[in-house]
Amino acid sequence: MSSLIISVSGLRGVIGETLTPDVAMNYAAAYSSAAEAGAFVITRDGRGSGAMLADAISAALNAVGRPTIDAGVAATPTTGVLIRSLKAAGGIQISASHNPLEYNGLKLFTAEGRVIPKAPGEKVKERYLQNAAEYKPYNQIAARTPCSDTTSAHLDAVLKTVNAAAIREKKYKVLLDSNRGAGSVLGRKLLESLGCEITILGETPDGQFEHTPEPTEENLQPVFAKVRAAGVDIGFCQDPDADRLAVVDAAGRYIGEEYTAAMCIDHVLRTREKGAVVINCASSRMSQDIAEKHGAPIFRSAVGEANVADLMKAKNAVFGGEGNGGPIDPKVGYVRDSFVGMALLLDAMAARGKTIAELAAELPAYSIVKRKIPLAFDRVSSAIAALEKEYADFPRDRQDGLRIDFPNAWLLVRASNTEPIVRAIAEAETESAANQLCENAERILASL
Repeated sequence: MSSLIISVSGLRGVIGETLTPDVAMNYAAAYSSAAEAGAFVITRDGRGSGAMLADAISAALNAVGRPTIDAGVAATPTTGVLIRSLKAAGGIQISASHNPLEYNGLKLFTAEGRVIPKAPGEKVKERYLQNAAEYKPYNQIAARTPCSDTTSAHLDAVLKTVNAAAIREKKYKVLLDSNRGAGSVLGRKLLESLGCEITILGETPDGQFEHTPEPTEENLQPVFAKVRAAGVDIGFCQDPDADRLAVVDAAGRYIGEEYTAAMCIDHVLRTREKGAVVINCASSRMSQDIAEKHGAPIFRSAVGEANVADLMKAKNAVFGGEGNGGPIDPKVGYVRDSFVGMALLLDAMAARGKTIAELAAELPAYSIVKRKIPLAFDRVSSAIAALEKEYADFPRDRQDGLRIDFPNAWLLVRASNTEPIVRAIAEAETESAANQLCENAERILASL
Protein backbone atom coordinates (compact mmCIF):
# COMPACT_ATOMS: atom_id res chain seq x y z
CA MET A 1 0.00 0.00 0.00
CA SER A 2 2.10 2.88 -1.28
CA SER A 3 -0.63 5.51 -0.94
CA LEU A 4 -3.65 6.25 1.18
CA ILE A 5 -6.59 4.10 0.09
CA ILE A 6 -9.96 5.85 0.31
CA SER A 7 -13.10 3.82 -0.28
CA VAL A 8 -16.76 4.74 0.03
CA SER A 9 -16.87 3.37 3.59
CA GLY A 10 -13.57 4.58 4.98
CA LEU A 11 -9.85 4.86 4.46
CA ARG A 12 -6.70 2.91 5.27
CA GLY A 13 -3.00 3.70 5.25
CA VAL A 14 0.40 3.36 6.90
CA ILE A 15 0.77 5.25 10.17
CA GLY A 16 3.20 8.16 9.89
CA GLU A 17 3.35 7.88 6.12
CA THR A 18 -0.02 7.97 4.38
CA LEU A 19 -2.23 7.98 7.48
CA THR A 20 -1.36 10.91 9.76
CA PRO A 21 -3.31 12.84 12.43
CA ASP A 22 -4.06 15.55 9.85
CA VAL A 23 -5.57 13.01 7.44
CA ALA A 24 -7.70 11.45 10.19
CA MET A 25 -8.91 14.86 11.42
CA ASN A 26 -9.84 16.12 7.98
CA TYR A 27 -11.64 12.90 7.09
CA ALA A 28 -13.62 12.88 10.35
CA ALA A 29 -14.57 16.54 9.85
CA ALA A 30 -15.69 15.79 6.30
CA TYR A 31 -17.95 13.00 7.57
CA SER A 32 -19.49 15.14 10.31
CA SER A 33 -20.66 17.73 7.81
CA ALA A 34 -22.78 15.14 6.00
CA ALA A 35 -24.27 13.41 9.05
CA GLU A 36 -27.38 14.24 11.02
CA ALA A 37 -27.15 16.18 14.28
CA GLY A 38 -25.81 14.44 17.36
CA ALA A 39 -22.80 12.77 18.90
CA PHE A 40 -20.32 10.36 17.31
CA VAL A 41 -19.16 7.09 18.86
CA ILE A 42 -15.40 6.51 18.53
CA THR A 43 -13.95 2.99 18.90
CA ARG A 44 -10.69 1.23 18.03
CA ASP A 45 -9.39 -2.30 17.55
CA GLY A 46 -6.46 -2.29 20.00
CA ARG A 47 -3.55 -1.31 17.74
CA GLY A 48 -1.04 0.97 19.43
CA SER A 49 -1.75 3.75 16.94
CA GLY A 50 -5.48 3.62 17.66
CA ALA A 51 -5.42 5.79 20.77
CA MET A 52 -3.51 8.52 18.93
CA LEU A 53 -6.00 8.46 16.06
CA ALA A 54 -8.93 8.46 18.49
CA ASP A 55 -7.51 11.61 20.11
CA ALA A 56 -7.09 13.29 16.72
CA ILE A 57 -10.54 12.29 15.46
CA SER A 58 -12.29 13.34 18.64
CA ALA A 59 -10.45 16.68 18.62
CA ALA A 60 -11.53 17.34 15.03
CA LEU A 61 -15.15 16.41 15.69
CA ASN A 62 -15.27 18.48 18.86
CA ALA A 63 -13.75 21.38 16.91
CA VAL A 64 -16.59 21.28 14.37
CA GLY A 65 -19.11 21.23 17.21
CA ARG A 66 -19.75 17.49 17.44
CA PRO A 67 -19.85 15.74 20.83
CA THR A 68 -17.93 12.47 20.88
CA ILE A 69 -18.41 9.33 22.94
CA ASP A 70 -15.15 7.46 23.54
CA ALA A 71 -15.88 3.72 23.75
CA GLY A 72 -12.20 2.72 23.73
CA VAL A 73 -11.27 -0.71 22.41
CA ALA A 74 -14.33 -2.38 20.91
CA ALA A 75 -15.19 -4.72 18.07
CA THR A 76 -16.57 -3.30 14.83
CA PRO A 77 -20.02 -4.91 15.32
CA THR A 78 -20.11 -3.55 18.88
CA THR A 79 -19.66 -0.07 17.42
CA GLY A 80 -22.85 -0.49 15.41
CA VAL A 81 -24.86 -1.63 18.42
CA LEU A 82 -23.50 1.22 20.57
CA ILE A 83 -24.49 3.83 17.99
CA ARG A 84 -28.09 2.62 18.07
CA SER A 85 -28.30 2.15 21.84
CA LEU A 86 -26.80 5.59 22.50
CA LYS A 87 -28.89 7.21 19.74
CA ALA A 88 -25.75 8.68 18.20
CA ALA A 89 -25.53 10.42 14.84
CA GLY A 90 -22.91 7.96 13.65
CA GLY A 91 -19.54 6.55 14.52
CA ILE A 92 -16.00 5.87 13.44
CA GLN A 93 -14.26 2.56 14.07
CA ILE A 94 -10.45 2.88 13.97
CA SER A 95 -9.15 -0.35 12.47
CA ALA A 96 -7.11 -1.71 9.60
CA SER A 97 -8.90 -5.04 9.86
CA HIS A 98 -6.47 -7.84 8.94
CA ASN A 99 -3.62 -5.62 7.71
CA PRO A 100 -0.24 -5.68 9.53
CA LEU A 101 0.50 -3.56 12.59
CA GLU A 102 1.95 -0.58 10.70
CA TYR A 103 -1.46 0.05 9.11
CA ASN A 104 -4.59 1.60 10.53
CA GLY A 105 -7.81 2.94 9.11
CA LEU A 106 -11.18 4.56 9.69
CA LYS A 107 -14.53 2.89 9.01
CA LEU A 108 -17.63 5.09 8.93
CA PHE A 109 -20.95 4.16 10.54
CA THR A 110 -24.36 5.77 10.08
CA ALA A 111 -26.98 6.46 12.73
CA GLU A 112 -28.52 3.09 11.80
CA GLY A 113 -25.42 1.42 13.26
CA ARG A 114 -24.23 0.07 9.93
CA VAL A 115 -21.34 0.79 7.60
CA ILE A 116 -22.10 3.85 5.49
CA PRO A 117 -23.67 3.00 2.10
CA LYS A 118 -22.02 3.86 -1.20
CA ALA A 119 -23.82 7.10 -2.13
CA PRO A 120 -23.29 9.02 1.13
CA GLY A 121 -19.81 7.51 1.38
CA GLU A 122 -18.92 9.04 -1.97
CA LYS A 123 -20.05 12.45 -0.69
CA VAL A 124 -17.78 12.12 2.34
CA LYS A 125 -14.87 11.25 0.08
CA GLU A 126 -15.57 14.31 -2.09
CA ARG A 127 -15.71 16.64 0.89
CA TYR A 128 -12.49 15.19 2.28
CA LEU A 129 -10.70 15.73 -1.03
CA GLN A 130 -12.00 19.31 -1.08
CA ASN A 131 -10.62 19.82 2.45
CA ALA A 132 -13.88 21.53 3.38
CA ALA A 133 -13.78 21.30 7.20
CA GLU A 134 -15.65 24.08 9.00
CA TYR A 135 -14.21 24.55 12.49
CA LYS A 136 -16.21 26.39 15.16
CA PRO A 137 -15.22 29.32 17.41
CA TYR A 138 -14.18 28.70 21.01
CA ASN A 139 -17.69 28.92 22.45
CA GLN A 140 -19.12 26.24 20.11
CA ILE A 141 -16.55 23.52 20.71
CA ALA A 142 -18.17 20.24 21.83
CA ALA A 143 -17.05 17.78 24.51
CA ARG A 144 -15.65 14.26 24.59
CA THR A 145 -17.13 11.85 27.13
CA PRO A 146 -16.27 8.24 27.98
CA CYS A 147 -18.71 5.37 27.49
CA SER A 148 -19.11 3.57 30.81
CA ASP A 149 -20.53 0.30 29.42
CA THR A 150 -19.49 -0.72 25.92
CA THR A 151 -20.59 -4.37 25.84
CA SER A 152 -23.97 -4.95 27.55
CA ALA A 153 -26.19 -3.89 24.65
CA HIS A 154 -24.31 -6.06 22.15
CA LEU A 155 -24.14 -9.02 24.53
CA ASP A 156 -27.88 -8.87 25.24
CA ALA A 157 -28.72 -8.63 21.53
CA VAL A 158 -26.65 -11.71 20.68
CA LEU A 159 -27.97 -13.79 23.60
CA LYS A 160 -31.56 -13.14 22.52
CA THR A 161 -30.92 -14.90 19.21
CA VAL A 162 -30.03 -18.30 20.73
CA ASN A 163 -31.21 -20.82 23.31
CA ALA A 164 -28.65 -19.80 25.91
CA ALA A 165 -29.96 -22.25 28.53
CA ALA A 166 -29.48 -25.21 26.17
CA ILE A 167 -25.93 -24.11 25.39
CA ARG A 168 -25.12 -23.71 29.10
CA GLU A 169 -26.25 -27.28 29.79
CA LYS A 170 -23.60 -28.57 27.36
CA LYS A 171 -20.72 -26.83 29.21
CA TYR A 172 -18.73 -26.59 26.00
CA LYS A 173 -14.98 -26.15 26.13
CA VAL A 174 -14.01 -23.35 23.77
CA LEU A 175 -10.73 -21.85 22.62
CA LEU A 176 -10.97 -18.24 21.46
CA ASP A 177 -8.08 -16.79 19.47
CA SER A 178 -8.51 -13.00 19.60
CA ASN A 179 -4.87 -12.49 18.60
CA ARG A 180 -4.55 -9.34 20.75
CA GLY A 181 -7.31 -7.61 18.81
CA ALA A 182 -10.63 -6.25 20.04
CA GLY A 183 -12.49 -9.58 20.07
CA SER A 184 -11.72 -10.65 23.62
CA VAL A 185 -13.46 -7.60 25.14
CA LEU A 186 -16.90 -9.05 24.38
CA GLY A 187 -15.72 -12.56 23.52
CA ARG A 188 -14.96 -13.55 27.12
CA LYS A 189 -18.27 -12.13 28.40
CA LEU A 190 -20.29 -13.87 25.69
CA LEU A 191 -18.71 -17.28 26.17
CA GLU A 192 -18.94 -17.02 29.96
CA SER A 193 -22.62 -16.06 29.64
CA LEU A 194 -23.10 -19.24 27.58
CA GLY A 195 -21.52 -21.38 30.32
CA CYS A 196 -18.41 -22.25 28.35
CA GLU A 197 -15.05 -23.25 29.78
CA ILE A 198 -12.74 -20.84 27.99
CA THR A 199 -9.16 -20.74 26.82
CA ILE A 200 -8.26 -17.38 25.28
CA LEU A 201 -5.21 -16.72 23.13
CA GLY A 202 -4.11 -13.11 22.76
CA GLU A 203 -6.64 -11.73 25.21
CA THR A 204 -4.84 -8.42 25.85
CA PRO A 205 -6.11 -6.03 23.14
CA ASP A 206 -2.86 -4.20 22.42
CA GLY A 207 -2.47 -5.01 18.72
CA GLN A 208 0.76 -6.96 19.23
CA PHE A 209 -0.45 -9.78 17.01
CA GLU A 210 0.84 -13.25 17.85
CA HIS A 211 0.41 -14.39 14.25
CA THR A 212 -0.43 -12.73 10.92
CA PRO A 213 -3.86 -11.25 11.66
CA GLU A 214 -6.07 -12.45 8.79
CA PRO A 215 -7.71 -15.70 10.03
CA THR A 216 -6.76 -17.91 7.07
CA GLU A 217 -5.57 -21.51 7.24
CA GLU A 218 -1.98 -20.49 6.53
CA ASN A 219 -1.91 -17.83 9.24
CA LEU A 220 -3.63 -19.95 11.89
CA GLN A 221 -1.16 -22.86 11.80
CA PRO A 222 0.20 -22.02 15.31
CA VAL A 223 -3.35 -22.13 16.70
CA PHE A 224 -4.31 -25.61 15.50
CA ALA A 225 -1.96 -27.47 17.86
CA LYS A 226 -3.15 -25.33 20.76
CA VAL A 227 -6.75 -26.30 20.00
CA ARG A 228 -5.81 -29.99 20.11
CA ALA A 229 -3.73 -29.57 23.27
CA ALA A 230 -6.50 -27.70 25.07
CA GLY A 231 -8.97 -30.54 24.47
CA VAL A 232 -11.76 -28.16 23.49
CA ASP A 233 -14.95 -28.79 21.57
CA ILE A 234 -14.40 -25.91 19.16
CA GLY A 235 -11.93 -23.16 18.32
CA PHE A 236 -12.99 -19.66 17.26
CA CYS A 237 -10.50 -17.34 15.52
CA GLN A 238 -11.22 -13.63 15.03
CA ASP A 239 -9.61 -10.90 12.98
CA PRO A 240 -8.41 -7.77 14.86
CA ASP A 241 -11.73 -5.88 14.78
CA ALA A 242 -13.77 -9.07 15.33
CA ASP A 243 -16.18 -8.81 12.43
CA ARG A 244 -14.84 -12.02 10.87
CA LEU A 245 -14.75 -15.54 12.30
CA ALA A 246 -12.92 -18.70 11.27
CA VAL A 247 -13.67 -22.04 12.91
CA VAL A 248 -11.42 -24.92 14.01
CA ASP A 249 -12.78 -28.32 15.05
CA ALA A 250 -11.75 -30.37 18.09
CA ALA A 251 -9.05 -32.17 16.11
CA GLY A 252 -7.40 -28.87 15.21
CA ARG A 253 -8.71 -29.01 11.65
CA TYR A 254 -9.39 -25.68 9.92
CA ILE A 255 -13.03 -25.54 8.91
CA GLY A 256 -12.50 -22.05 7.67
CA GLU A 257 -14.17 -18.74 6.99
CA GLU A 258 -16.36 -19.80 4.06
CA TYR A 259 -18.19 -22.24 6.31
CA THR A 260 -18.99 -19.68 9.02
CA ALA A 261 -21.84 -17.85 7.29
CA ALA A 262 -23.02 -21.04 5.56
CA MET A 263 -23.41 -22.99 8.81
CA CYS A 264 -25.13 -20.02 10.43
CA ILE A 265 -27.55 -19.75 7.50
CA ASP A 266 -28.37 -23.45 7.77
CA HIS A 267 -29.11 -23.13 11.49
CA VAL A 268 -31.19 -19.96 11.12
CA LEU A 269 -33.31 -21.47 8.33
CA ARG A 270 -33.84 -24.60 10.45
CA THR A 271 -34.86 -22.77 13.62
CA ARG A 272 -36.38 -19.40 12.64
CA GLU A 273 -39.03 -18.35 10.19
CA LYS A 274 -38.09 -18.98 6.58
CA GLY A 275 -37.06 -15.90 4.63
CA ALA A 276 -34.64 -14.41 2.17
CA VAL A 277 -30.89 -14.78 2.51
CA VAL A 278 -28.25 -12.45 1.04
CA ILE A 279 -24.59 -13.22 0.34
CA ASN A 280 -22.07 -11.47 -1.89
CA CYS A 281 -21.13 -12.65 -5.36
CA ALA A 282 -17.75 -13.96 -4.16
CA SER A 283 -19.18 -16.21 -1.43
CA SER A 284 -19.34 -19.98 -1.66
CA ARG A 285 -22.17 -21.78 -3.42
CA MET A 286 -22.73 -23.65 -0.15
CA SER A 287 -25.12 -20.94 1.02
CA GLN A 288 -27.12 -21.15 -2.21
CA ASP A 289 -27.48 -24.92 -1.86
CA ILE A 290 -28.54 -24.52 1.78
CA ALA A 291 -31.13 -21.88 0.99
CA GLU A 292 -32.55 -23.97 -1.84
CA LYS A 293 -32.75 -27.01 0.46
CA HIS A 294 -34.84 -25.00 2.93
CA GLY A 295 -36.97 -23.41 0.22
CA ALA A 296 -35.65 -19.92 0.97
CA PRO A 297 -34.87 -17.31 -1.71
CA ILE A 298 -31.24 -16.25 -1.93
CA PHE A 299 -29.84 -13.07 -3.45
CA ARG A 300 -26.28 -12.01 -4.30
CA SER A 301 -24.92 -8.51 -3.85
CA ALA A 302 -21.70 -6.90 -5.00
CA VAL A 303 -18.69 -7.57 -2.77
CA GLY A 304 -18.60 -5.41 0.36
CA GLU A 305 -20.41 -5.37 3.67
CA ALA A 306 -22.35 -2.20 2.82
CA ASN A 307 -23.65 -3.82 -0.39
CA VAL A 308 -24.78 -6.93 1.48
CA ALA A 309 -26.55 -4.79 4.09
CA ASP A 310 -28.28 -2.71 1.40
CA LEU A 311 -29.69 -5.81 -0.30
CA MET A 312 -30.64 -7.44 3.01
CA LYS A 313 -32.73 -4.40 3.89
CA ALA A 314 -34.27 -4.26 0.42
CA LYS A 315 -35.25 -7.94 0.54
CA ASN A 316 -36.13 -7.97 4.26
CA ALA A 317 -33.67 -10.84 4.63
CA VAL A 318 -33.62 -13.01 7.74
CA PHE A 319 -29.85 -13.47 7.48
CA GLY A 320 -26.86 -12.64 5.33
CA GLY A 321 -23.12 -12.45 5.22
CA GLU A 322 -19.89 -12.67 3.31
CA GLY A 323 -17.75 -15.71 2.70
CA ASN A 324 -14.79 -14.15 4.50
CA GLY A 325 -16.26 -15.29 7.82
CA GLY A 326 -18.71 -12.43 8.23
CA PRO A 327 -22.25 -13.45 9.27
CA ILE A 328 -24.83 -10.64 9.45
CA ASP A 329 -27.89 -11.09 11.65
CA PRO A 330 -30.44 -8.25 11.33
CA LYS A 331 -31.73 -9.12 14.81
CA VAL A 332 -28.38 -7.85 16.13
CA GLY A 333 -27.36 -5.36 13.43
CA TYR A 334 -26.46 -4.98 9.78
CA VAL A 335 -22.76 -5.51 10.48
CA ARG A 336 -20.54 -8.56 10.04
CA ASP A 337 -20.32 -10.06 13.51
CA SER A 338 -18.03 -12.79 14.84
CA PHE A 339 -20.03 -12.95 18.10
CA VAL A 340 -23.20 -13.75 16.17
CA GLY A 341 -21.24 -16.54 14.50
CA MET A 342 -19.94 -17.98 17.78
CA ALA A 343 -23.35 -17.96 19.46
CA LEU A 344 -25.22 -19.46 16.50
CA LEU A 345 -22.69 -22.24 15.96
CA LEU A 346 -22.79 -23.22 19.64
CA ASP A 347 -26.59 -23.07 19.42
CA ALA A 348 -26.56 -25.38 16.39
CA MET A 349 -24.26 -27.86 18.17
CA ALA A 350 -26.50 -27.88 21.25
CA ALA A 351 -29.79 -28.09 19.33
CA ARG A 352 -28.73 -31.00 17.15
CA GLY A 353 -26.35 -32.78 19.51
CA LYS A 354 -23.55 -32.73 16.95
CA THR A 355 -19.94 -31.62 16.87
CA ILE A 356 -18.88 -28.71 14.72
CA ALA A 357 -17.04 -31.17 12.46
CA GLU A 358 -20.26 -33.14 11.95
CA LEU A 359 -22.20 -29.96 11.15
CA ALA A 360 -19.57 -28.89 8.63
CA ALA A 361 -19.55 -32.33 7.02
CA GLU A 362 -23.28 -32.00 6.25
CA LEU A 363 -22.65 -29.04 3.96
CA PRO A 364 -21.98 -29.49 0.23
CA ALA A 365 -18.25 -29.55 -0.46
CA TYR A 366 -16.65 -27.15 -2.95
CA SER A 367 -13.16 -25.85 -3.58
CA ILE A 368 -12.41 -22.15 -3.99
CA VAL A 369 -9.32 -20.86 -5.78
CA LYS A 370 -8.26 -17.20 -5.78
CA ARG A 371 -5.66 -15.59 -8.04
CA LYS A 372 -4.30 -12.15 -8.89
CA ILE A 373 -3.77 -11.40 -12.57
CA PRO A 374 -1.67 -8.34 -13.53
CA LEU A 375 -3.67 -6.02 -15.78
CA ALA A 376 -3.42 -2.29 -16.45
CA PHE A 377 -6.41 -0.20 -15.40
CA ASP A 378 -7.10 0.90 -18.99
CA ARG A 379 -7.41 -2.74 -20.16
CA VAL A 380 -10.02 -3.85 -17.63
CA SER A 381 -13.10 -3.04 -19.74
CA SER A 382 -11.81 -4.89 -22.81
CA ALA A 383 -10.75 -7.82 -20.63
CA ILE A 384 -14.19 -8.16 -19.07
CA ALA A 385 -15.78 -7.90 -22.54
CA ALA A 386 -13.50 -10.68 -23.85
CA LEU A 387 -14.41 -12.97 -20.97
CA GLU A 388 -18.09 -12.26 -21.45
CA LYS A 389 -17.83 -13.16 -25.15
CA GLU A 390 -15.94 -16.37 -24.33
CA TYR A 391 -18.68 -17.51 -21.95
CA ALA A 392 -21.68 -16.10 -23.83
CA ASP A 393 -23.63 -19.36 -23.45
CA PHE A 394 -23.66 -19.22 -19.63
CA PRO A 395 -25.55 -16.99 -17.14
CA ARG A 396 -23.56 -13.83 -16.40
CA ASP A 397 -23.76 -11.08 -13.79
CA ARG A 398 -22.06 -7.68 -14.20
CA GLN A 399 -22.92 -6.03 -10.86
CA ASP A 400 -19.34 -6.45 -9.62
CA GLY A 401 -16.88 -7.22 -12.40
CA LEU A 402 -18.08 -10.32 -14.22
CA ARG A 403 -19.48 -13.45 -12.61
CA ILE A 404 -20.18 -16.49 -14.79
CA ASP A 405 -22.25 -19.38 -13.45
CA PHE A 406 -21.76 -22.94 -14.66
CA PRO A 407 -23.44 -26.12 -13.45
CA ASN A 408 -21.96 -26.61 -9.95
CA ALA A 409 -19.25 -23.97 -10.51
CA TRP A 410 -18.71 -20.24 -10.95
CA LEU A 411 -16.01 -17.74 -11.90
CA LEU A 412 -15.75 -14.13 -10.73
CA VAL A 413 -13.29 -11.67 -12.28
CA ARG A 414 -13.23 -8.19 -10.77
CA ALA A 415 -10.75 -5.34 -10.92
CA SER A 416 -8.84 -4.04 -7.93
CA ASN A 417 -9.53 -0.42 -7.01
CA THR A 418 -6.02 0.10 -5.71
CA GLU A 419 -3.54 -1.75 -7.91
CA PRO A 420 -3.24 -2.79 -11.59
CA ILE A 421 -4.60 -6.32 -11.18
CA VAL A 422 -7.82 -8.23 -11.53
CA ARG A 423 -8.85 -10.84 -9.01
CA ALA A 424 -10.07 -14.17 -10.34
CA ILE A 425 -12.09 -16.30 -7.93
CA ALA A 426 -13.44 -19.69 -8.96
CA GLU A 427 -15.38 -22.34 -7.10
CA ALA A 428 -16.02 -25.88 -8.30
CA GLU A 429 -16.55 -29.38 -6.96
CA THR A 430 -12.79 -30.06 -7.14
CA GLU A 431 -9.72 -27.90 -6.73
CA SER A 432 -8.45 -28.89 -10.16
CA ALA A 433 -11.70 -27.73 -11.80
CA ALA A 434 -11.55 -24.40 -9.95
CA ASN A 435 -7.91 -23.98 -10.97
CA GLN A 436 -8.85 -24.65 -14.57
CA LEU A 437 -11.42 -21.86 -14.54
CA CYS A 438 -8.83 -19.40 -13.21
CA GLU A 439 -6.27 -20.59 -15.75
CA ASN A 440 -8.77 -20.07 -18.56
CA ALA A 441 -9.37 -16.52 -17.34
CA GLU A 442 -5.61 -15.86 -17.26
CA ARG A 443 -5.21 -17.26 -20.77
CA ILE A 444 -7.95 -15.07 -22.21
CA LEU A 445 -6.60 -11.93 -20.51
CA ALA A 446 -3.04 -12.69 -21.62
CA SER A 447 -4.21 -12.92 -25.25
CA LEU A 448 -5.49 -9.33 -25.35
